[in-house]
Amino acid sequence: MDALTFALRSSKGIKLCYGPPQSGPCDAFPAVQNPNCRDMSFSSDGSSFSWCANQGASVVECKNFGTLSLINQPGIAYVKFSPKGTYLSTWTPYKVKENQHASCNLHIYDVKTGECKKSFIQKKQTGWYPQWSDDEKICARNVNDVHFFEDADFSTMKKKISMQKIANFALAPGSAPYHVVCFVPGLRGQPSFVRMFKYPNFEGSGAIIAQRSFFKAERTDFYWNKTGKDCIFLTSVDVDKSGMSYYGELNLYYASVKGETAKIILAKSGPVYSVQWSPDSTQFCVVFGFMPAKATVFNLKCEPVLDFEGAPRNEVRLIEVWDLKLKKQISNFKSQDSTVIQWSYDGEYILTATTSPRLRIGNGYRIWHYTGSLLAEVFLPSNEELYDIKWKPVPEGAYSVKPTTFTPVAGIKSALPEASKQVYRPPGAQGKQSTFKLHDEESKKNETAAPNTLTKYQRKHLARKARKEQEKSAGSTEISEKSEPVEMAYTAELTGDPEKDKKIRNIVKKLNQIDKLKQDQAAGKPLQPSQLEKMQKFDQLEAELESLQIK
Repeated sequence: MDALTFALRSSKGIKLCYGPPQSGPCDAFPAVQNPNCRDMSFSSDGSSFSWCANQGASVVECKNFGTLSLINQPGIAYVKFSPKGTYLSTWTPYKVKENQHASCNLHIYDVKTGECKKSFIQKKQTGWYPQWSDDEKICARNVNDVHFFEDADFSTMKKKISMQKIANFALAPGSAPYHVVCFVPGLRGQPSFVRMFKYPNFEGSGAIIAQRSFFKAERTDFYWNKTGKDCIFLTSVDVDKSGMSYYGELNLYYASVKGETAKIILAKSGPVYSVQWSPDSTQFCVVFGFMPAKATVFNLKCEPVLDFEGAPRNEVRLIEVWDLKLKKQISNFKSQDSTVIQWSYDGEYILTATTSPRLRIGNGYRIWHYTGSLLAEVFLPSNEELYDIKWKPVPEGAYSVKPTTFTPVAGIKSALPEASKQVYRPPGAQGKQSTFKLHDEESKKNETAAPNTLTKYQRKHLARKARKEQEKSAGSTEISEKSEPVEMAYTAELTGDPEKDKKIRNIVKKLNQIDKLKQDQAAGKPLQPSQLEKMQKFDQLEAELESLQIK
């Protein structure tokens, strides 16, 4: 069995190190002494390793670290392997020189020969890399439409998904049949939507396997499970019109290749920090809500199966390890200033790191046993910054599942002083009792409700301001200051058909009423049974509104 290994990329270059139990530098890999290394990548089975610097990219095999290929292409910023490690994609920032035609900046190379298989123009850095099926039978890329190629033959596009400007897409992992989800932002009052297809059936009325539409979405992030049968997608909009959230508004949805869709109901308002599938693909965990945040494990029916109590947690500061079968916490420990957290592939260790540019002081890494014991702690010199760190992957099934232990293993003590838990007081206030708490404890009664961060006057002021701006933009000259201000979270473009428009106005009115009820519920106000019943009709009303607006 190969030793656990991880790679570090810093302002001095790239090196490989061993993880526990034989922690230390991997001398078999000749460290790259180059301050201009911009990216590094392992193949999915850990058999190959690549990095790029100012003059090009290098690819080595990970057994003896012999060179597989050298790619002479200056300016490469990113490298990424195909799933089986057969091909390497590279991306260079897009540039157009004066009086010259645009040149290709996305290239796909054969790893063993270094031959360039295909070159494309790829302007955007976000989502720059082509997406492959796990068996590398199909390859896809987004150019507002999604173009598909088969068997690494890039001379002919085999299929494409054509809709009104696809913002992003995600090809499912796993074996055939292949599935893909696409996100299309709404235009001119039309809803945004996500659609799921099965390759290569993209046309006709029966091509759409699953669909979900929504009005509050500018971006969508996709999270497929390992089987490629279930997908979670997180929709987000930058501005929360209610003024209640600095983070904008986020919503979670579920879709399966069976055609099932659902909105995932989170028991607390606020940002969504992290979404992760379990290794067996049967459950997923969401960390969400204003501090103290909640964490909930859901099953494939989107039902909560385990709720963690509210705590000042997110994905990088506080680490909790739980046995989900026993629903029992194994350990709880802090890793100060962590910007990276990664499980080792054998499930025994957790790698945490402080990286630049997020934090430029105290760059380094720590390795923990899952019981909370610190096993290794390494800080880089003050004149060196750590940019990236990642475990070397291993083939699927390389490690067997070990029995869980709740007893901490032997470890070391951190060289960092423990952070003070006292509230900072200016010199003039020292010695006096504090009149506030940094994070007030959440009461059991309101554990599922969002903290009311604004006063009643502030909420009314924000709602009145939003209403005035909306009426002004609509050309309205009369504003009733006596009426109770109600913010219009939903609007819709009318069709010109009087009968349809009447129905649309009625549905929009109901959606805004439901939105107001949600805000009341989040603020801890008790709701009547009839109001709760009204809230359950939200998805039905959204679907009806979408059908009325389809032209």
